[in-house]
Amino acid sequence: MGMQELDPVIHAQARLRTITVLDALRAGDSMSFPKLQGLLGMTSGNLATHLRKLEDSQYVSVEKILEGRSPVTYIALTSKGRAAFENYKQQLRALLATTP
Repeated sequence: MGMQELDPVIHAQARLRTITVLDALRAGDSMSFPKLQGLLGMTSGNLATHLRKLEDSQYVSVEKILEGRSPVTYIALTSKGRAAFENYKQQLRALLATTP
C-alpha cells in the first residue's frame, strides 16, 4: 500500500485537521465557522478555501443562515465525509503497520 492510495482531498494537512475536528461531532451536528476557525487557528480565507474543496467532494456541508439579523455559517461532516475519513484512517493504519 502506498501514499497514493490515501485520499488526497483529506490528506492535505489543513483539510485533515478540519475533518478531524468535525468528526468529533455527533452525526448531524454542526459547528459555526468562527468556532471552527478558532479551534484550527486558521485565517478565514484559508479555512474557506479548504472548506470549498471539502464541500466540492461532498465531505462537508456548509449552511448559511440568518440568526436574528446576523448571517452565520455552520459546517458539518456529511455521511460521505465520515465514511471517507474512516476509510482514510484504515488506510493510514495499514500503511503504518507495513512500515519497517
